[in-house]
Amino acid sequence: MIFPLVWRALPGPTALKVLELVILLAAITYALFTWVFPWIAADILPPPDGTVDTSTAPTP
Repeated sequence: MIFPLVWRALPGPTALKVLELVILLAAITYALFTWVFPWIAADILPPPDGTVDTSTAPTP
């Protein structure tokens, strides 16, 4: 398992290890949402059309 390896690699007592894990998970999540997911989406998803159809918009 990867978790016991990470747990043993972190320095400090248990409370500090928990705090370090929370910070580590937040940093990984931030990196994924900031760089990895948009990079993958740019390759998979088609580009947006960029047009707006105003013919069906209700008139006031």
